[in-house]
Amino acid sequence: MSKFAIPALCLCLWSAPSFSQPQEPAPALEAAPEQIHVVAQRPGPGMWKVSKGDHVLWVFGTYAPLPKNMEWRAHEVEAAIAGSQEYLAPMGAKAEAGFFKGITLLPHLIGVRKNPDGASLRDLLPPEQYARWTGLKAKYMPDNEDAERERPIFAAEALIRVARQQAGLVGDDAVRKRVQELVKNGKLTYTSSTVDLPMDNARTMLKNFKKTSLNDVACLSTTMAALETDIAEASARANAWARGNIDEIRKLDFAEREEACFNNVFSSAAFDADPAFKNMRILMRQKWLANAEKALAQNASTFALLQIKDIIDPNGVIAALAAKGYTVEQPQ
Repeated sequence: MSKFAIPALCLCLWSAPSFSQPQEPAPALEAAPEQIHVVAQRPGPGMWKVSKGDHVLWVFGTYAPLPKNMEWRAHEVEAAIAGSQEYLAPMGAKAEAGFFKGITLLPHLIGVRKNPDGASLRDLLPPEQYARWTGLKAKYMPDNEDAERERPIFAAEALIRVARQQAGLVGDDAVRKRVQELVKNGKLTYTSSTVDLPMDNARTMLKNFKKTSLNDVACLSTTMAALETDIAEASARANAWARGNIDEIRKLDFAEREEACFNNVFSSAAFDADPAFKNMRILMRQKWLANAEKALAQNASTFALLQIKDIIDPNGVIAALAAKGYTVEQPQ
């Protein structure tokens, strides 16, 4: 994603894993937790099987955050990739302005992380939420003075990142890297499912962004409410993924933070200049489904990578394939 496009600053929050349903009362603030490590090798997560006739699409779901140094067996994934002809990359979106156009946009980027009219988080958050924010900030990032005047969505992203780092939690990069190595070694045809968002109205969009409220207070509130619980349970959840425990995986609630940190933001007036940003989720879904159906028609076997939340979503792409008549089998 282009560093010159303000939507790219928000897209990272959508790709980040969502938190579970917040639990009340809020946990007491204590010293930062000891780092979580899981080093025992796990049996490995299973894959969803989508088929039509004798053509198969194997779908592997990634999950994060994961404890640092956790190992998982990739035997089933290796076998599926080895027997496949094509790789479907995960859904995504990017906005690239190009170098020369990006240079002309640089002046418009000044202040994009700040709240309109110089507002601070104290001005935006209800008193009880602001008290929680000051406690978590003091605990996880006491030296980050800039966060106080940042938009709630950016403050939430900073809080998540630092809290996970202190707890020894990482993203799913190692899993994705391993899959990409296997795909490369297997010489599979690579098919992107990334939507290219137009930047024709970049200047207007940047101007609108800087002066428009994003309705993102709920993003920070939801993040804070679930943060302590999610870190405490991160090891158990990661192990459920690594074992392929589908019942436990389905208990994870991805919807609330997704709604607060993605849907609310991109439905705001800040992106009225280009409908593609507001329809991003629809465009991504359409592109992935089109690629999946084409692959199922052409290949004996195809391998796909998705975030686990996109697989188990009852309104997601796997459910859409089932509704179209494809046979869908979840891991045993």
